[in-house]
Amino acid sequence: MLDYPFTPPTAVDPPDEWRELRATCPVAPVRTAAGTEALLLTRYDDVRATITDRRFVRNTPAGNNAVGTQAAFMAGEEQHLRWRRLLSRSFTAKRMTALEPGIARIAHDLIDEMAKQGPPADLRTALGFPLPVYVICDLLGVPAADRERFARWSDHFLNITRFTAEETRRSGLEMWEYMRAHVEAKRSEPGDDLLSELVTVVDAEDGRLTEQELVFTGQALLVAGHETTANMIGKMAAMLLARRERWERLLAEPGLVPSAVEEVLRFDANLGFGMHRLVTKRTEIAGTVVEAGTTVLSSTPSANRDERVFDHADEMDLARSPNSHLTFGAGPHSCLGQSLARVELRTVLTVLLDRLPGLELAVPVDELRRRQGLLVGGLEEVPVRW
Repeated sequence: MLDYPFTPPTAVDPPDEWRELRATCPVAPVRTAAGTEALLLTRYDDVRATITDRRFVRNTPAGNNAVGTQAAFMAGEEQHLRWRRLLSRSFTAKRMTALEPGIARIAHDLIDEMAKQGPPADLRTALGFPLPVYVICDLLGVPAADRERFARWSDHFLNITRFTAEETRRSGLEMWEYMRAHVEAKRSEPGDDLLSELVTVVDAEDGRLTEQELVFTGQALLVAGHETTANMIGKMAAMLLARRERWERLLAEPGLVPSAVEEVLRFDANLGFGMHRLVTKRTEIAGTVVEAGTTVLSSTPSANRDERVFDHADEMDLARSPNSHLTFGAGPHSCLGQSLARVELRTVLTVLLDRLPGLELAVPVDELRRRQGLLVGGLEEVPVRW
């Protein structure tokens, strides 16, 4: 029984246990920090199965009642898919790409302010944290004056150790009330934003999004789209600057930015605690029989380094293609906002290469610190100079 999570050598490198488990024990019994027991999956095919196979469902308070949990899952599955169908027509890659000029403008403004303050700077605070929330506020038609409130709500939702349960609950209520009023305002006076469009979306089969679904959508976009991308911007810079030749190659070949972003997403060893899934039917995983009611933990970053799927998996190849990483999930439960995340990361990286070609880490890589208690993984600071 191994204690999980494992301790990595640095904030941007994988723990040694992943490679060993993929090779010798891909279904490993572990004890979590909360004291619960589970099976840890580290290979690509097994992790992907937990995302796409209906025998694996989100773990819930139903505990070991696998039959009851599956029934609840199936009841909610159709509702979830209906929501995705209604939302996907507005959340297209084409529409997200059209946001690129606005994202670039925000990035330039934030870098202007960072440059004015002078080096060294914390790239996470100066650029990574504010940019995604500004983008989401623009996407939802939220006034610029309310951006800081959105940033605070996001931080409360996703940090499980920094705030009390009451503080998190209160932030959730504040956000819900704000979005409810915002949806009503958009229904009365639609604007040129995603939320206004969603207010009017009607499908012959699926109907339209209810007010509750619209409020939930606003919250989901903030929680899923802000903190994850904010941390990814900092981690992306840290990974690329950790080896100077990576940054120099992108300066020489800026056309590699799209594939470099995909490789950064694959290479990220700091994605959070792993997905908890409950097995609803007795099944076999990598030769191991797993009984119904068992909790499995899926390590996406380990799967993304599976030597069975990726050539030279432990090397960062900025031109890697194809790149079938699982960072955004897979199948019907893949991340709906992945197009937006990709556009943000590509745009930010392009602007950084253009504006600050001499950018470098201001501390050694082994001095970077992981953010503690954060569900989605991140770095406390990304000190840089130029």
